[in-house]
Amino acid sequence: MDGQSDVSRWIAAAKARGEAPFLLTLLEAIKPIAPVLANGLLVAEPLAVLWGGGGALRELADLLEEPEGFEALRRSLAEEPME
Repeated sequence: MDGQSDVSRWIAAAKARGEAPFLLTLLEAIKPIAPVLANGLLVAEPLAVLWGGGGALRELADLLEEPEGFEALRRSLAEEPME
């Protein structure tokens, strides 16, 4: 494993596909309900474990739950991709 988190890999892949601007817009739209969505992700986590994505959902939920995590996610999406 390269030590990179699941969410970091998702962000890098989204940037490579040119989806970061869309995701930034979506992130801003969900900002008021981010903690509620975080709880929904935690509820879905046991099912996601069956497909190998449980850890990623927990990580994303942790980021959405706290304002600092939400801003870190937003900054990660807004950064220019590394070549």
